[in-house]
Amino acid sequence: MSITDTAPAAVPPDTDTTPRLPARETWRALYRHFRPHRAVVALGTLLALFGTVAGLAQPLAAKALVERLGRDEPITGILLGLTALVVAGTAIQAAGSYLLERTAESVVLSARRSLVGRLLRLRLPEVERTQPGDLMSRITSDTTLLRAVTTESVVSAVTGGLGFVATLVMMALMDPVLLGTTLGVIVLIGGAFAFAMPRIAEATRRSQAAVGEISSRLERVFGAFRTVKASGAEARETAVVEAAAREAWRHGVKAAKWQAVAGSSVGLAVQVSFLAVLGIGGARVAAGTITVAELIAFLLYLFYLIEPVSALVQAVTQYQVGSAAIARIEEAERLEVEDAAPGPTGAAAAVAGTAAGAARGVAGGGRGPASVVFEDVSFRYRDDLPYVHRGVSFEVPGPGMTAFVGPSGAGKTTVFGLVERFYEATGGRVLVDGRDVRRWPVAELRGAIGYVEQDAPVLAGTLRENLLFAAPDATEEQVRAVLVRARLDGLVERLPDGLDTVVGHRGSKLSGGERQRVAVARALLRGPRLLLLDEATSQLDAVNEQALRDVVAEVAREVTVLVVAHRLSTVTLADRIVVMDGGRVRAVGTHEELVAGDPLYGELAATQFLASRGQGVSGT
Repeated sequence: MSITDTAPAAVPPDTDTTPRLPARETWRALYRHFRPHRAVVALGTLLALFGTVAGLAQPLAAKALVERLGRDEPITGILLGLTALVVAGTAIQAAGSYLLERTAESVVLSARRSLVGRLLRLRLPEVERTQPGDLMSRITSDTTLLRAVTTESVVSAVTGGLGFVATLVMMALMDPVLLGTTLGVIVLIGGAFAFAMPRIAEATRRSQAAVGEISSRLERVFGAFRTVKASGAEARETAVVEAAAREAWRHGVKAAKWQAVAGSSVGLAVQVSFLAVLGIGGARVAAGTITVAELIAFLLYLFYLIEPVSALVQAVTQYQVGSAAIARIEEAERLEVEDAAPGPTGAAAAVAGTAAGAARGVAGGGRGPASVVFEDVSFRYRDDLPYVHRGVSFEVPGPGMTAFVGPSGAGKTTVFGLVERFYEATGGRVLVDGRDVRRWPVAELRGAIGYVEQDAPVLAGTLRENLLFAAPDATEEQVRAVLVRARLDGLVERLPDGLDTVVGHRGSKLSGGERQRVAVARALLRGPRLLLLDEATSQLDAVNEQALRDVVAEVAREVTVLVVAHRLSTVTLADRIVVMDGGRVRAVGTHEELVAGDPLYGELAATQFLASRGQGVSGT
């Protein structure tokens, strides 16, 4: 069972649900990304500061140059020194910039690796509550914004702050009156900058949320591309994606507007300061309070002040932009994940089981078939939804085949989800080999299980990659043996590149029956001790269905096989049949016993099973 939320066509996404983090948590998260690279960032900052020092020396050299010109003294040495300062400052800043850009890319790489590793370990309910496209956007778009805020913003804040203070000190030493004039103008116009900052953050936050919505809508469309085309829904789906794109554009434009206000306020402050200093400074020169050389040097410092102020503006702006990305990344980091990877014992057991089974080409483990017990299990997918299981109890010893039958919605497929620990039981216990599945390391538990889902998904890539997906160390001989068992050998011979043929997105180049056989072969190659088949033959023709049933019957002699079935031919092969209805187990027995003793099963056997001989019926 899965729950999806679908918004009406062409309705702009609601971006108010995106997270906001307090400043302290934002800085804590920022430091976590920044910490592994702090030594390199410190070196880059140091080089940037050397460039700042070289820049601060230039107005003093210009002042000395003007004074020497006034005294008609040679200026060759000062010109050479000034040139050396400019070249050295530029070279040092270029080296620092390269280090920081390289580190920025490393920050993005680390963040993406961490986020991908975590998202692939998410619990299934978390994935079902979240749009996959939005999660992908956090890995791609949001981590890109993280690059600027974790390096450039930090360095710009340090170098800009120190450069700003150092420049003000030099200006104060030259003329405190002119410094006061400069600061007065800057503070006055800086109010516009302070007003713009929170609006940049809000607009960026909403823009990123809308970008995530675009990814979600596109993932939804391409995930059901044939259905979209067959339904003539291209225009409607285009309108939905365009609505999200317009929302992203609207908030992006708003962010650009406030960034323009912030940037122009800095330029305006410097220009007005220049005019004020020029007027007041000219009067002080006329009064003999300062010299022309000192006024020129002061004006040079004033222009030099643009760089550290711009760096501070850039740091604050990038922080506002990046804080939205950090909040979205942190939200993804807080999603609940499954247990961490097991220790050597669990991993070794899982690998050994797979290898031993693959050597026989069907099932294995070397530890015998698994047993499954449900003890008064209750379960619901969310607190606001009704119970799917209500006190479900049954025992399945191994080996052998057990079939689960019942009306749609009876809770049959949910049995498999609880055994695999895709979900946790709300009440009661699920035992595998007499051990509560919650006490199994997830990798060890799933290493003993082969699972064929209802829709038999096939991944993009080659046929070989799909077969080896659950058993990457299987040999060519083992693969060939499984191909024969799953009746795929003829298909491989017909394909242009054999096992290396690309099967397309979600196996689009294969038929439904071929995809099902690929899924079955993949599960058998894994060498499971417990095999879960959820309507694994529903899309097969009669000949291939019979052949695959024979394989399953053979496997069931050594392995515990659980089957959700709607075909009488499959059900009658089972050693035991569990009849479910309304989330409960109403009867357990053989086909003959249940036909004689359970009215619901008798009805199913007479109607649903017989009617589905030529066509599978999906169930939950």
